[in-house]
Amino acid sequence: MVLKLKRLITMENLLLFSIIICPILDIVSFLFRKKFETNYSISTFLRPIIPMFVFVYLFFKNKGKTKKIGIIVLYMLYALIHIFLYYKMTVGCTFGSFVHEAQYIVNYSFMILNFYIFRSVFSYKYNNELSYAVLISLGIYTVLIYLSIITKTSSTTYIEGIGYKGWFESGNSVSAILVLSTFIIMSFIMKIQDKKVKLMTMVILTLTGIYLALLIGTRVGLIGFILAVLCFIIAQLYEKICTKVTINKRNFIILLSILVLLIILIITAGSVTLKRRQHLRNMQSTIIDSSTGETSHLTGDLTVIRNKIVNNELEEGFMTDAQKKSILDLYDYAKKRNISNTNTRIQQLIYHCVLVKNQKNILLILFGNGYLINTNELVLEMELPAFLLNFGIIGFCLYILPFIMILFSALKVVVIRKNKIDTEYIMLLFTVILTYILSTLSGYTFFNSSCMIIIIVANVLLENKMKVIEEEKDCKK
Repeated sequence: MVLKLKRLITMENLLLFSIIICPILDIVSFLFRKKFETNYSISTFLRPIIPMFVFVYLFFKNKGKTKKIGIIVLYMLYALIHIFLYYKMTVGCTFGSFVHEAQYIVNYSFMILNFYIFRSVFSYKYNNELSYAVLISLGIYTVLIYLSIITKTSSTTYIEGIGYKGWFESGNSVSAILVLSTFIIMSFIMKIQDKKVKLMTMVILTLTGIYLALLIGTRVGLIGFILAVLCFIIAQLYEKICTKVTINKRNFIILLSILVLLIILIITAGSVTLKRRQHLRNMQSTIIDSSTGETSHLTGDLTVIRNKIVNNELEEGFMTDAQKKSILDLYDYAKKRNISNTNTRIQQLIYHCVLVKNQKNILLILFGNGYLINTNELVLEMELPAFLLNFGIIGFCLYILPFIMILFSALKVVVIRKNKIDTEYIMLLFTVILTYILSTLSGYTFFNSSCMIIIIVANVLLENKMKVIEEEKDCKK
């Protein structure tokens, strides 16, 4: 019995289990916060248990302890300097406390910890196991979401009551998780031999697609799933043309039929996403700039702040001079370029680019000027630019550069070994590229604890596949 238990409780199985339970932890987090109205939940303390246990095991088992300690000290030094600068820069309009800012640093550091662990534990021979864990997790997400809709207990994606996001915190995060998981599943679906498992996989993908395209109400869901099917079709055609491999026509036709069916459903029945877009267009004309009497090109609150700055009515200590000037610059730029007042992400990006220029501080450029240092409407939701602008060049290198290096290496393999690239490789490469697109256009992609795990899995799967292709090249030499 003890021997069987030892064989079951392995580092690999523990990490696979941590993938599978992501939807459960997400629900626990949402319900806990909703019931007790707190920023923390029991899942906050449960998530790190398995990764920390595996890290300690790897730390004492593997060599290079001095190097690991040095890397840990580097991340800790960056975190302390960033938080100290944030604390010193806090003003009246600051959206979060230094504790909230620290939470972002902890989350991104936790992401790098997981990245190291998964890369250390899983080689290519575990690629199928990793993909099956993602499939089980996706199945749980989908079943629970439909259950919440059927029981009429689903929360809405937007405060206007549009869309269904189940018992989860964020519609955009759920969309990103499901879309990225769909890409991963499609990367290995052709390798599934068991007919029952393949049928179950197709059912899960179909239900997920219907939900993403018609019910959740986010552009990430609608466009993401359609992209997944299109990318799969492109990958299959590429493999057929470049590697002369015979594609499975039956699976190809089924997935193409799903895509066509979804497009027909969207056109005829309508999508919640399209309703959301129309709602935003209707809101656009309701925000009036009191200084001109015309439709504003900023949000209502930002327009009020701008007018107070111009009229010298802003309370002392509410903003720094650099922040005030950046608001004025944003107003002029948005008016000149006729930017919509509902396009908050573009407003945020322009403001933060201008803010870095106006601050003229090398320390803030290196260590970041703070993610939550501005008023709530100016928190930069575009996550990828935020790594560079809010967490600085050093923060960008520490948290994102390791992932970017894998992407560039994978693209290099495509150029050099294009005749060895198959559907699995192409879909995994598309998955990794999509993470950066989602992080930029949607936000909170790398930050979300469950989404970061899917991103890590996608990168590890791609890196493992890349190593196999490179090893085949070396063997021939």
